[in-house]
Amino acid sequence: MNVEQHHSLQKGGKFLGFLLSYGIFTTILFFILLLTKKLPALWGYYHIAAITLGITLLGILLRKLLK
Repeated sequence: MNVEQHHSLQKGGKFLGFLLSYGIFTTILFFILLLTKKLPALWGYYHIAAITLGITLLGILLRKLLK
């Protein structure tokens, strides 16, 4: 295995890990808000997913700006 393949696998693994952890966090947050009745009546899972994605993208943008 050469260096480029290793780097590609590592990058893909990081992205897959990010997606998995994002999905788990969003699901847990959704159920916590649902069970504590803090979720607005018309909101669903996709609203919570959009909010967490926005916060994540804001954090990535901030990290790149401060670099």
